[in-house]
Amino acid sequence: MFNKLFIKNAIQRSAENGVDRRRLFRAAGAAGLGVGAAGLLGAAPASAQGEENGGPSDAAILNFALNLEYLEAEFYLKAVTGSGLPESSIGGKGYIGDVSGGRKVPFQTRAIRQYAEEIAADERAHVNFLRSALGNAAVARPQIDIDAAFTAAAQAAGLIQPGQEFDAYANEENFLLAAYVFEDVGVTAYKGAAPLVDNKTFLDAAAGLLSVEAYHAGNIRTLLFSKGLRAPSVAISDARDSLDGASDLDQGVVDSEGRANIVPADENALAFGRSAAQVLNVVYLTPEQATSGGFFPAGVNGPINQSGANA
Repeated sequence: MFNKLFIKNAIQRSAENGVDRRRLFRAAGAAGLGVGAAGLLGAAPASAQGEENGGPSDAAILNFALNLEYLEAEFYLKAVTGSGLPESSIGGKGYIGDVSGGRKVPFQTRAIRQYAEEIAADERAHVNFLRSALGNAAVARPQIDIDAAFTAAAQAAGLIQPGQEFDAYANEENFLLAAYVFEDVGVTAYKGAAPLVDNKTFLDAAAGLLSVEAYHAGNIRTLLFSKGLRAPSVAISDARDSLDGASDLDQGVVDSEGRANIVPADENALAFGRSAAQVLNVVYLTPEQATSGGFFPAGVNGPINQSGANA
């Protein structure tokens, strides 16, 4: 999940050394994203301009994305296997956090189980891709809370009352609602980067990641609509809107007239984007400026860790 600063800084400059940059481009090529190391390195010479403007390094931005991919991978892997990421995929800079909650979902629908298995494999691959790209600069998996955080999110959306609990793994309906909390956030984060991509080779890699997240989101939104979970989707959408700022941009799987709204878009059929701070507002479950909370009780690892003040 990349924000606007990711593309801007990745193209304009790199604060990391040449070895780290070459590792990133080799990893992208190995992942089938079509990134040519020589061409991209030539388009992104090292420069001090980003640091003078207070911008984060390439590694900092990639690690922000890695934190979010850790969260998605743990959520989906627990749902389909009962276990999370292997030990080989969680180490790195910073502390290694535990994962609280999560278990195998008792899927009743074969198709939904298969969709979940496919998404879980994709998210695990995203984690491995980013870790390979970052090499020794990769941050460790931070502390992740699944059970209590989903209960807090469900209460914020009005799906349950104070004192009640929301079990994201109790059944496939709860699982789909929980997945919906993440998927739209990922798409809007990638969308924020698109206008800043100048290098066509790099755009191919970013577009590949965005496309996968969009496929996931469309899948989850379609299932919510078909299973009659339309009102809860609107409630979750409204809750996300209350966290990430004053603009009313988020949309449920039905419009105000109850018609299908699988693709959340504006009047030009364009999706909207979120900044890193707005993404953290959602996953920290707060409209305030914060460095921890919600799904990340101790915050994310790396320097990009503060949500925005949207209250």
